[in-house]
Amino acid sequence: MYQKDFLEQVRTQLTVQEDPAKLRERTFETSSGIPLKNSYTPADLAEFDPLKDLGAPGKFPFTRHVQPSGYRGRLWTMRQYAGFATAEESNARYRYLLEQGTTGLSVAFDLPTQIGMDPDHAMALGEVGKVGVSISSIHDMRRLFQDIPLDKVSTSMTINAPAAVLLALYLAVAEEQGVRLDQVSGTIQNDILKEYMARGTYIFPPRQSLRLITDIFAFCADQVPNWNTISISGYHIREAGCTAAQEIAFTLGDGIAYVQAALDAGLKLEAFAPRLSFFFNAHNQFFEEVAKFRAARRLWARIMKERFKTTDAKSQMLRFHTQTAGSTLTAQQPDNNIVRTTVQAMAAVCGGTQSLHTNSRDEALALPTEVSARIALRTQQILAFESRVADVVDPFAGSYFVESLTDELEARAMALLAKVDELGGMVSAIEKGFPQREIQNAAYAYQKAVEKGEQVVVGVNRFTVTGEPKPDLLRVDEALGAQRRTQIAAVRAGRDQAAVDTRLAALRDAAAGTENLMPHILAAVKTEATVGEICDTLRGVFGEYQEQLVF
Repeated sequence: MYQKDFLEQVRTQLTVQEDPAKLRERTFETSSGIPLKNSYTPADLAEFDPLKDLGAPGKFPFTRHVQPSGYRGRLWTMRQYAGFATAEESNARYRYLLEQGTTGLSVAFDLPTQIGMDPDHAMALGEVGKVGVSISSIHDMRRLFQDIPLDKVSTSMTINAPAAVLLALYLAVAEEQGVRLDQVSGTIQNDILKEYMARGTYIFPPRQSLRLITDIFAFCADQVPNWNTISISGYHIREAGCTAAQEIAFTLGDGIAYVQAALDAGLKLEAFAPRLSFFFNAHNQFFEEVAKFRAARRLWARIMKERFKTTDAKSQMLRFHTQTAGSTLTAQQPDNNIVRTTVQAMAAVCGGTQSLHTNSRDEALALPTEVSARIALRTQQILAFESRVADVVDPFAGSYFVESLTDELEARAMALLAKVDELGGMVSAIEKGFPQREIQNAAYAYQKAVEKGEQVVVGVNRFTVTGEPKPDLLRVDEALGAQRRTQIAAVRAGRDQAAVDTRLAALRDAAAGTENLMPHILAAVKTEATVGEICDTLRGVFGEYQEQLVF
């Protein structure tokens, strides 16, 4: 009886037709407020010159792709984001994903780790291992990458405020494996500015945080040349509710701030600019997303050429990772999320992403199960090997519609960047609350549209069903917190405390001066100093950032 009733609900939903009167009343526009015409013609691109404005793939301004052959030479990296509970459990998931064909790892850390606290900190209570893996010492990092050769696997780590510490732990484990630092490849997010405007896992004030970032730039340029030292992230800005145009503007605005900070610190542009990478969201409006990636690539190339005067092609290229939009996933009818993720992933591929994470269907409810993670990975593999959408570089090039959207998104992003410049740059703009207000207003407008039914969310405000079967979910053991507190106590009891104290004192002195902090942090983690202890040492010198209320 239940099955019959459920199927009848589905049949009823499928018969719903759009009211012609309502259709006439609808406003057709993108997330950025760009009005959409019924159709597009050459007149919509009156100033468009394909040879001048498009160029060739792999050539300035890189609108079409950063590589001349697109994905023919090499597919995007299929990098599934994962991490939960203990290092041992996350290691098992990584090895499972590698066995299933993923080509890069991406580490999710729990909230205490993200804000530089050990699992025995009072504020860590109830959060250990919940949204990522708990890492506090070199012992944890060893277990996280046990039996995973770090000279063969590229690893991305989504970590920001304590990025220098987690990078040091990773490098220390690579050295223990006998891997030279110039053989290590991967990415740390290391993008603190978006934390102040959209996410909140910051520790230190902005200007002190920028020092840590530029220290990482300098250290890796010399010691770890294949490491991407920052992943400048529009993803979290979009997750907070901004539009596609705002995502371009605020992401590239952060990029400008990082480049300028590195130059002010005395670094040569070509020493770090080729290792900058970006991280974008792939949202639901397919054509706007394809145009967004193209516009961002073109605008960044022009910024690097015109503002920073570089003629080095690698320094002009915008290389980016993409993740499908977590904010679009619904707890209702979670299998619908597979379809959403597929559309978003295809937009990222058609837009020329260098690596991609596809979200799992159950992530609006819990951390993904192995089955859900496998479906997400298979989505990428089907796109790559069955759909053949990757066979041609920039397949929408020359489309009246996509070229018009690309131009309009670039223009709107440039207008926002001009406002940021008027405010004194991105750090000053954040301190004055400008990007925060823009994001908040966009998020509010979207939510109101959903509540009014103007923005349809399938399974939420339209095409709903009752009596859905409940999916199997992954649960993190509530005893994990106590287990991790015991482990960290054992680490402290078994180490050479005098060596730890010496290294932390040296770090404190260096932070009070102008030395590069990365060698001191690397030395500290090798003595088994913890993430929390290192971050507390820096807190003692830099202080902590207190969020300013923005109205």
